[in-house]
Formats: sequence, C-alpha cells, structure tokens
Amino acid sequence: MNFVDLKTQYARIQADLQARIQAVLEHGRYVMGPEITELEERLAARVGVRHGIAVASGTDALLIALMALDLGPGDEVITTPFTFIATAEVIALLGAQPVFVDIDPRTYNISPTAIAAAIGPRTRVIMPVSLYGQCADMDAINAIAARHGLPVIEDAAQSLGATYKGRASCGLSTIGCTSFFPSKPLGAYGDGGACFTDDEGLALAMRQIRDHGQDRRYHHVRIGVNGRLDTLQAAILLAKLAIFPDEIAARARLGARYSELLADAPCVTPFIEAHNTSVFAQYTVHLEDREAVAARLGEQGIPTSVHYPIPLNLQPAFADTGPPAGALPEAERAAAGVLSLPMHPYLQDAEQRQVAEALHRALTV
Repeated sequence: MNFVDLKTQYARIQADLQARIQAVLEHGRYVMGPEITELEERLAARVGVRHGIAVASGTDALLIALMALDLGPGDEVITTPFTFIATAEVIALLGAQPVFVDIDPRTYNISPTAIAAAIGPRTRVIMPVSLYGQCADMDAINAIAARHGLPVIEDAAQSLGATYKGRASCGLSTIGCTSFFPSKPLGAYGDGGACFTDDEGLALAMRQIRDHGQDRRYHHVRIGVNGRLDTLQAAILLAKLAIFPDEIAARARLGARYSELLADAPCVTPFIEAHNTSVFAQYTVHLEDREAVAARLGEQGIPTSVHYPIPLNLQPAFADTGPPAGALPEAERAAAGVLSLPMHPYLQDAEQRQVAEALHRALTV
C-alpha cells in the first residue's frame, strides 16, 4: 500500500502531461517560459486574487514574501511551533526572530488568542499555518493584525484547494504562500511553490525578488534570490491542475469516510470547523503510545508518518529562541501523539477499510 500514490495519478494525466512537456522541449524556454504565466494566471483565478507568482519551492515562497515586506534583523514574526521547519527557518534566515505561540488543540492550527497575547513592539508579521489541509482561523487573525497594522502571511503549503467561509486558501490575507512539493495536494515532480496577493506593489516586489531583484535584465533594484519555478514544472502542474477539482472532491470524501470508519476507535480523528473544507494533505489522528501503534500498523503493511514529532521551539536550531519545554503544552501534546495514515485521491475503498481495520487492531492489542 502506498502512503501517497503518484503513479496512478500519472497514468490518468499521462497524455496531457507528455504533450505539455513536449511543448516545452520544442520551444526551449526552460526558465520563465510561457507556461509560467499560464500557471500563474490560472492559479490566481482559482484562489480569487489578482496576482500569482510562481517560485522555486514553498520555502522560497515564504522567504520571498517576507523579503517583500522588508523583514530584517530586530523584527519579530508570530507563528506556530507545530509545523515544518521552513515556516520559521525563513524568518531566521533574514535575521528576524520567530515568536512561537501555542495552537488550538482541536485543529492543531495557531491560536488567535495566543497571537494577540504575544504581540509586542517588534512584531512585524503574523504567519499562521493552515495545517493538514485546513485553514487557520483567518478572520480572527486578520482582525488582530488590522488592530495593530500588521501584515499576515498564510503559510498554505498544505491547504491549496481548501476553503474558509467560502473563500479560497491563499487568498485570505496580505500574502498567501503554497508549496508544490510532489506529495502536496497539487504537487510538481520536484520542488515548486507560489505566492498570492491582491497588492500590486507586493506582487511587483515578489516578482523582482524571485529573479535576483531585477526589474529588467541586468538591472537590479533590490536584493533578490534565484527563486524561479522551472518551466517544465509549470507544465506538469498545468496538467495536474486540470484534474485538481476532482482530486479535491475525492480527498474530502475519503477524509469523511476515514472519520466514519474510525468513529468508535480509541483515537482522536481530525476536527474540521463547520465553516471550513479541508484538502486533507494528511489524514492525521491523535493517539496514545504512537510508536507502538505505528509499529503494529507497519507489521500489517500499513505505512504511516508523523507530521511533526518535535515542536520548532524545541528543535536544536532554535535552542536560543525559546520558549522552553512545557511553555506550549498543546503543541507538545500534539507532537507526541499525531500519526498520519495513507491519504491520496486514489485510495481505494477496500484499502481504506484495510487501514481502518488495522488501526482498530493496533489500538486494541
């Protein structure tokens, strides 16, 4: 059984994918070819914003967004510790300080109440993460940000395709950032990412930053990075974008069915807010004695993963950043108990039942 199944997806899009790749091979514009503009326009329309900027990775998307906001040494960014390290890594790379606050124990997303309590004179940005495919409480977060005149960056690396109160993830704040890592709901065949905004000035800055700070060739108006998305990856994403709505619907159906199959299991299934839809980038349960349960599942041929086992404030790289162990109890509790099960749009009903039955057995040994 596959944790994520990209081969079945490839078989479905093979003809369109090969035609799009062949087109790139024939026109030869491997960097910033026409597929980049097509992808940006289609993604921006889907998200409901004026500007989409394709970049080289989800990490670059966050970095470029922060650079466009002129983040630098002495600044602070309020964010969650229960996420992949890229969220905080980019803050530190710019010499700024991540300020980690605790999470909502139901959704695992950042707590707006904790954000409000952490705002100080050096706070420059609020960066929530829409974890596991469900948006954070963006209205509450935006309201806090507005009171303090702060921009908000939604780290939507796992939530492109999800909605919050009928609005699309990536279009809910000052800047939305996503990832096209192969296992994401919309994944390339390599790294990739995108930034989204309605702000003309920020869009211009991000386009310049991703291309070495150029406004035209060999004329550099700001410090930038080599953060362009390859044209071949854009072609791949365009082929996948055609089936993305179907895959989103399949993820929603599979997520709901998992929760039904596990309703009486001694574990906590994902809580999805009534105003949210999730793309279930992961289907993650919370349970006791995770390592033993994961081992029992492995013995039954069920692959699992942990997203994420150590909160960022307890990672060695942020040892001097804090807060210390025990200060963010909900993040620590989540990190100690979450376990992700196989989840992808091509998971068969029989396979899903097999996973659920195996988990029942693993939990009742």
